[in-house]
Amino acid sequence: MMTGKISRWVVIAVWIVAAIILTFALPAVKDETSNNSADLPADSASVVADEFIKEEFPNSSGIPALLTWHREGGLTDADLAEIQYLSKQLTDKPLTQQSFFPPLHELPLPALKKSVSEDGNTFVQPLFFKENAETATLEKNLESINDMVSDRIGSDPFKVSTDSDELSLRVTGPVGISVDATGLFAGADFQLLLATVILVLVVLLLIYRSPLLAIIPLIGVGFAYLVTSPILGYMANHGWITVDSQAISIMTVLLFGAGTDYCLFLISHYRSELRNHASKREAMMAAFKDSSGAIAMSGLTIVISLLTLLVAKYGAYHRFAVPFSLSILIMMVAALTLVPALLSVFGRASFFPIIPRTPSMEEERAKKKGKAVKKHKESGRIGKWIGHIVTTKPWTVIVSCLIIFSILAGYSSQIKYSYDILSSFPEDMNSREGYAVISDSYSPGELAPVTVVVDTEGKDIDLAPALKGMKIVESVNDPVAGKSNKDLKSYEVKFNMNPYDIEAIDSIPDIRTLAEKELKSAKISNVDEKVWVGGQTATQFDKRDTVKADEFKIIPIIIVLISLLLLAYLRSVTAMVYLMGTVILSFFAAMGLGWIILHHFMGVDAIEGTIPLYSFVFLVALGEDYNIFMVSSIWRKKKTMSIKRAIREGVAETSGVITSAGIILAATFSVLATLPIQVLVQFGLITALGVLMDTFIVRPFLVPAITALLGRHAFWPSKVTDLEEKEHSKN
Repeated sequence: MMTGKISRWVVIAVWIVAAIILTFALPAVKDETSNNSADLPADSASVVADEFIKEEFPNSSGIPALLTWHREGGLTDADLAEIQYLSKQLTDKPLTQQSFFPPLHELPLPALKKSVSEDGNTFVQPLFFKENAETATLEKNLESINDMVSDRIGSDPFKVSTDSDELSLRVTGPVGISVDATGLFAGADFQLLLATVILVLVVLLLIYRSPLLAIIPLIGVGFAYLVTSPILGYMANHGWITVDSQAISIMTVLLFGAGTDYCLFLISHYRSELRNHASKREAMMAAFKDSSGAIAMSGLTIVISLLTLLVAKYGAYHRFAVPFSLSILIMMVAALTLVPALLSVFGRASFFPIIPRTPSMEEERAKKKGKAVKKHKESGRIGKWIGHIVTTKPWTVIVSCLIIFSILAGYSSQIKYSYDILSSFPEDMNSREGYAVISDSYSPGELAPVTVVVDTEGKDIDLAPALKGMKIVESVNDPVAGKSNKDLKSYEVKFNMNPYDIEAIDSIPDIRTLAEKELKSAKISNVDEKVWVGGQTATQFDKRDTVKADEFKIIPIIIVLISLLLLAYLRSVTAMVYLMGTVILSFFAAMGLGWIILHHFMGVDAIEGTIPLYSFVFLVALGEDYNIFMVSSIWRKKKTMSIKRAIREGVAETSGVITSAGIILAATFSVLATLPIQVLVQFGLITALGVLMDTFIVRPFLVPAITALLGRHAFWPSKVTDLEEKEHSKN
């Protein structure tokens, strides 16, 4: 259908019409993003505790913004007057969704000075907003505060350096962090899209040296994106899915990287067939027949792998599933319909100026010009050399690869993980600078105290002494009674360290155990139901547990599903086992190498805790893609030639296209490292390294060497007789 004189135009028209209708009829996905969606299940201990605390202790409810005023050399009376002026203004004219603002303007100056830090340089002014306040509203509120203060003092305190002797203002705490996190992704879609398009275009031009051929894959990917975006927007608008900016950013990279790979595999086959067929239609039909199965299998592998994220309990994982899988599914359809139709229209002109022709066409062309026929340069020389090495010295290749991967994989056991939100931000980010000021002048725990609530059942129980006895606790506020139940007591606990540090997160079970022990000492029963621990540190503790639980659940599911797909496609248990084993080993090696670079060369103390599962999903699925492309070629050729020759020919045939595809895919993921967000830098680097390992080690060396070593056993339980053995037996 994609090659007919009329049908190819119908295919192209269908894609154009679909893109136009969907774009104008449905909302774009970027307009439906939600960056403050919950990541933890509603029944998580910290979520339950936070909801309970909001009901019983309304004075502590709301999302806090910590306005951090600072002047090196000490805040002046005039500075404190500005703080009181802002307090009065926002009390008289509250901001949108503002819930509570301490009336500091009602305090006499001496009383206000008592809240200044001991060094006299810093003052933290809390401002609370309603829980359901949108991030966009919070951002506008912070801008209003900035304008209000700037007009009063004649300069922008948000831009004054925090080590200056001028008055500076930073907003940190949950509100500041939320606004900054959203701001980091503002424009990220366009930035990533532009950088990825330029990168892919340049690499394609270098590979094929054909302007038109460089554009055709981008057209296919572009239409897939135009169709995917409104469909996702429609689904998000109706509440079927939730999407965030981070998911859309990574989806863009995945779509262009994987989509270009599919196009390259088809283009490579088409170019080869144009040298065998004078008819461009027959060439495309032959190319489509050889490549469509591998492209479809590759796409389904990624789609199914990504869909497994739907079983995740951690919200960020769950939100990735549909955008990623749908974009790849639509791209796969585009690669099997739109791209063949475009290539059929342009035919050999697609490869201009290096046009592939049949030998007879070359002779006729040479006669017309009165020149000798130019011999077609032999392609895939490196691939043929590799094919020779892996079939003649398989043990050497396998052992060498396993040694390299084992050493790198060993480093993955040394990785330290972090759940610190602020560590993902650039050091000059507003909220991170504000936190640094608080840490220097106050206890670092001021940023996010932990709230401990216990039901005393009317008994005289005081947790404060026991809590203060913990080595990581800086201070404990006096207990506050509950609104509807006076037997409830709430304690605000401030750490003497970063509340997002691993040590602080690890202390949450200890705090709960301590509280339960005190209740047991007072002869209170069912203590596990009468202790609540809330706050950001408790949330991070639940996040870590949820993330780890998802890893143990999703990784085995992915392995099983991809194994079944490989088994169905190759009909070989042996091949399925070693193909899965090699990509899993490659994943651990990529993690280890990534840690070496991040830790020893980039000074990263710990990587974000969600990285392992993200990287596993992509590296295993994408790594298996390249195995499928190459193995499908070997499987096809073994029908007419010996196994070793099929391996040599298969490696040579696919070496160029898979190497090109791998370089493009790794380069597109490396674009993520240009964003000022550490989690994307780490994910982009590790994924790019894994793709390069699959491209230059696993696919060309390790997998073919294992196949050559196993011989006909590589196809078990299918019965295959090696033609070399058959010829040898005849002689």
